[in-house]
Parts: sequence; C-alpha cells; structure tokens
Amino acid sequence: PRRITAGPLSVELSGGNLGAIRYRGHEILRAIAYIVRDRDWGTYDPALNDLSVEEGADGFTVTYNAGCVAPDGASLGFAARIEASSDGRLRFIVEATPRGDFETNRTGFCILHPIEGVAGQAVTVTHVDGSTKAARFPDAIAPWQPFLDIRALTHWPVEGLEATCHMDGDTFEMEDQRAWTDASFKTYVRPLARPWPYRLESGRTQRQCITLTIRETAPVAPRLTPDSIALTLGAADGTRMPAIGLSLAPAMLTVPDWADRIAEIGPQSLSFLYDPGSGHDVETLRAYAQGCAQAPRREHVLEFVVPTALPLDAVFADAARAVAQSGLAIDAVAVLADVDRQSTPPGSAWPACPPLDSLYAGAQRAFPGCRIGGGMFSYFTELNRKRVPTERLDFVTHATCAIVHAADDRSVMETLEAIPFITASTRGFCPDTPYRLGPTLIGMRQNPYGSRTMPNPDGVRVPMADDDPRARGLFGAAWLVGYAARLARTQLQSWIAGEFAGPRGIVLPDGAPTPAHAIVTRLAALAGLPRLSLASDAQGRVDGIAAGQPDGSVTLLLANLTAQDQSVTLPQTHVWDGQDGSAPLSLPPYATAWLTGRAHG
Repeated sequence: PRRITAGPLSVELSGGNLGAIRYRGHEILRAIAYIVRDRDWGTYDPALNDLSVEEGADGFTVTYNAGCVAPDGASLGFAARIEASSDGRLRFIVEATPRGDFETNRTGFCILHPIEGVAGQAVTVTHVDGSTKAARFPDAIAPWQPFLDIRALTHWPVEGLEATCHMDGDTFEMEDQRAWTDASFKTYVRPLARPWPYRLESGRTQRQCITLTIRETAPVAPRLTPDSIALTLGAADGTRMPAIGLSLAPAMLTVPDWADRIAEIGPQSLSFLYDPGSGHDVETLRAYAQGCAQAPRREHVLEFVVPTALPLDAVFADAARAVAQSGLAIDAVAVLADVDRQSTPPGSAWPACPPLDSLYAGAQRAFPGCRIGGGMFSYFTELNRKRVPTERLDFVTHATCAIVHAADDRSVMETLEAIPFITASTRGFCPDTPYRLGPTLIGMRQNPYGSRTMPNPDGVRVPMADDDPRARGLFGAAWLVGYAARLARTQLQSWIAGEFAGPRGIVLPDGAPTPAHAIVTRLAALAGLPRLSLASDAQGRVDGIAAGQPDGSVTLLLANLTAQDQSVTLPQTHVWDGQDGSAPLSLPPYATAWLTGRAHG
C-alpha cells in the first residue's frame, strides 16, 4: 500500500481502493473500496490504468481507470476519482459503464468501520428518506443486517472526533462482518433483499460517491505507537488450554505414513469427514481405521453430512453399519444436514430440511454411547442464522475462514480481532452446551455462498480460495499463534486448529512439515495446562499465549503478526531461557518464539 496524506488525514492506497483511513493516527474507517463480485461472490481483481497521484500541502487527488471481464465476455469499465483536503474531507467517486449486460452479485462501494472501540458504541443513522435515528453498533454479532436503507452514518471514533460517511448512488445497508471473522462492520451497496445475481445494462453508466467528513469537536491528541512492545504476564485466568484437534478428509490419506505424522504432532482429537452424498462409503471409513489402528488412542469424531432427502432412519442405520464394518472406533458424531452446507442469506427462502432435533435423535439412536454434536461445518454466520436446538447435543461447533471477503495480508491478520466477538456471541445464545471450534483455516474448504471455491493457480491473494499458500509459510504459523491468543478466557472443549494435509494442511503432500505444524505441535503439548493472562500493548503487532507448567515455570508462545521487525519487552517478573528480560527480544517478520520462564528468586 502507498500512504498518502492531507494534513492530519492519512490513507493507504492499494489496488485503487482506500484502507487505514486515519485522522491524527486514530482509525476512522478500515476501508472504502469499490468492489465487483461475480455470481459466486468471488471478487474481481480489476486491472488499473492511467493511475495518477498528485499530493500537495493541502491535500491529494487520485485518478485512474479500471475494468474487468466476465466469463461470458461482457466487461465493466470504470473511472475513479479520489479527493482529500486537510480540513478532514474525503470524496471517492466512481462512474462505471458496462459493455454487454454484465452479471454480478454486487457492484459498488463497500465501507468498513472497525470493530475494536466501535462495537457497542453510538452511531447516528440517516436513512434514504432523510430520517435519522440514534442507535448503537451491535456488541453481540447480529444474525441479520443491523441497519437498512442507509444514506449516511455518523460515529465518534475517539473523544473529540466526529466522522460522517455519506453514500450516494444507490441504497446501502450494513452487515456485521465479524460473523465471517472480518474485523469490520460493512456498509455495502444494493440490499440483499433484491434479486441476485443481476445484470448491469450495457452502455448505462452508474455513478456512486462516498463522502467522508471528519470534524474535531475538541482538541485531539495524536495516537502514538510504541517502538518496543511490552508484554505483561498475569495470574491464571480460570481457563485451561484447549484440547487440540486436526481434521481429516479422504484425500489427505495419500501422505506417506500419515498416521505416524499425526502421532508426531500429538493432537488430542481427530475429526473424520464422512459425506455419503460426495461418495464416501465404508471404504472411506476403513481407510481412516487402518491408519489409526497402530496409533495412540485419541478421541475420534465423525463429521457426518446427513443426506436429508432420504429416509433418516435408513440413513443413520447405513452410517452406523458402515462404521461398524470399517472397524473405526468413534467417540463422537457431529451432525450436519446436507442442505445446510449452503448459506441462506437475508431475504432468501430456507431450503427444505427435516427438523434438526430429529437428526440429533437419529444420531443418538444409531450411535449409542457416542457424544452427539450439532452446529455448522461452515462458519459462525450460518450458526448464528440457524441456531441449533441444543437439548440433545453434547457439543456445538462451527468453523472459521480468514479470506471470505478479503485476502490481503492486513485483512487476514485483522480477522483475529473478530474471534473474541464470535466466541462471546456463540456463548450468548448457547451458554451451557460444550463448545468446539474448528477447523479454523485461512483457506476455504467449502464455499457456502456459491457453487465453488475460487481457483488460485498462481498462488496469490484470492478471497474464497481453497488454497492459500500463506497458510504453509511463516505467515500461517504466526496467524495461528494470534488465533490462540484471541481465545483467551474462552471455555473450549476442543479446538480443531487445522487440517492435517491437503491445500490447507499443516503437512505437505510428501509428509514434510510446514511452520504451522510446529505451532500445532506446541499447542497440543500445552493442552489442559492452566492459561495465564498475557497482555500486549500492541496486540495487532505482537501477540501470544502463556501457560503454567506443573513445575511452576511458564511457557510463552509469541508471534510477530506483521511484515516488519518488531522489538518485544518480555515480562520483567521472570527470567526467560536464562535471560533476565532486560534486553528486548527481536522478532523478524512473521516470526514465532517459544520461551520458558521462571520467576525471579
């Protein structure tokens, strides 16, 4: 990104869109972006031409042309102009003209408000009809849009600053993107209640304009960032490190000596995907069983995608028979109705589905003595919209994906901010049922919002891609540590911290470990230990976890979540690996660190 300024106002320009919109260092908006999405909610990457950036003492102007081409040959070209002045005013204007009727699920502006310091805070909503309403950003994650028919939003990022974002050119509404682990409230163009996909008429120009006005109502001190990040170690927080699990699918069993590789990692739980609708059968289960036959006994969970179009009694009887014939010992069955693999957005009709309680009862009858789980194999979004009855459940579960809406490095790391909101919101409507989380992945294992995941043959940053190569690098290992840090004070029965192999796996096809392999192994070694409070004064840059060992020592697992070197001041209460902690620890980009500390004296 290129940082450009207009007096106290600063933005980052990347791909023609704006991010990190700040005033005196305080974040006002996370992004203003013009987005074009296809029928599967995949995001086009428009080619930019004639980019011009002019900076002056009192402001800046950015202009460019861009375009994208649909699979059927229709194209969309647009001209953008961005203007900012030192008095706190910013305008982003786009005029778009299709050549050929252009199919899209969404074309227009998305405005992202941050969540930390904003969730639960006051906002004034101006509606399309001119009426205004005093409201608050949601604290618990809303299953539906918190605000509809929006023309402008006014909020107060910090004391002394007022920010109004005015949106012209169409009707806007807001969704709570924390549900997908995005760290933002997204205000987007075209209500979801209207039909989609839709077509933009060939030759008809559409104009949209976003105007941000920032006003100082009192003196505002600049927000400063520390040069060295201080970590503070506290007492036990009343929770224990969760049991660690890995997810397996049939395609992962081609890894040489896969059961031995899993034994080296030492997870407490294994989840086996079983989807008869995708061709899984007794041989699938037998392959799982054969690999586990000589392995140390650990919890086995069957992820059962139930074919709901068939008689349920026969479906569960067939599944139980297949499990028995395979020799796979299972301890728990997580049940998903096959129709719930696809999301049901606001305004859409729910697919026909047997009552979930009847599915759970069928699982209880077919697998006596096994724990029965329910929820979603996709994301919190779907669980929040279709809250499962828990009376028959021994646990509730959902997964997460870090690239549903955006795939740039910053956005992926910022998804960590949303994790505490997701776990707290789940506990809000499911307070007493044991909670299992995962798999928690950067890449997307199945697209609930379209017919496919997005292809990524070049290994670049693509939303909704099933293969994100960063997960196999230092970036993925650091992200995993950051995820563990954000689970502080969350009572989890278990955490499926990743997939074993495949495009999102912690092991490569030849059995070689990725950096994330080391992190999952460390986390598995910490399972069950008391979790200690660990606070970072720059959590978005360096974060980590602390666990108390039986011998009184403390284990730290830290990560640099940025692409820059970071200096860390370790807790001065302990001696870390023989060092007193007076010298800062230097962490290169996306580095992780494992340290052992003992209290002074």
